[in-house]
Amino acid sequence: MLGNRASLAVAAALLVLALAGCDADTDDGSATGGGPSVIVPGAPGEGNRTLSASEAAARRADDDTPNAADVSYARMMIQHHTQALEMTGLVPGRARSGDLERLALRISAAQGPEIEAMRGWLKTHGEKEAGDAGDHRHTEMPGMATEAQLKELRAARGADFDALFLTLMIAHHEGAITMATDVKAQGNNLLIEEMADDVVAQQTSEITRMRGMR
Repeated sequence: MLGNRASLAVAAALLVLALAGCDADTDDGSATGGGPSVIVPGAPGEGNRTLSASEAAARRADDDTPNAADVSYARMMIQHHTQALEMTGLVPGRARSGDLERLALRISAAQGPEIEAMRGWLKTHGEKEAGDAGDHRHTEMPGMATEAQLKELRAARGADFDALFLTLMIAHHEGAITMATDVKAQGNNLLIEEMADDVVAQQTSEITRMRGMR
């Protein structure tokens, strides 16, 4: 343990020297351009430490062991995405808008591979797709359409279908963003965080597009 701390101290000292050399022209000699510093809580009995943004990223990369939040996110998002694919599958033959049909294809093209990626992640980490308590109920996941809403969507045609689809899919995307934001705050695994970042970016863009289609 002491050896690890010594190695970290040496690495930190070398980094400080390198940064100081690159920024020798500044008045105070402090490093700039390295991103904001991060306060890292110390172990019991130890004080907090201040790490640069790059050090904090490296520290997390050394131990990104999945926690319960990561596993729960992957399991729930598989179900969440599966419902989105069910909804987009209803578009052909029902929608009036060509723009909506193209949007549905875009959603399907993104979320199908994401489902497979999350399934692969669970398998890699020795986790089942469903937990011991079984599948999460739809009501536990934000943005999920109810069976009554899906039934109404299946029965709709033309402009009525388009309007209901947009209403349900905007809520669905907003729920996915909530879940992604939560796991970014509570999870520990870098790949899950990257997946969550993709969900936030992609679905925020699609929400903007859908609101413009109303």
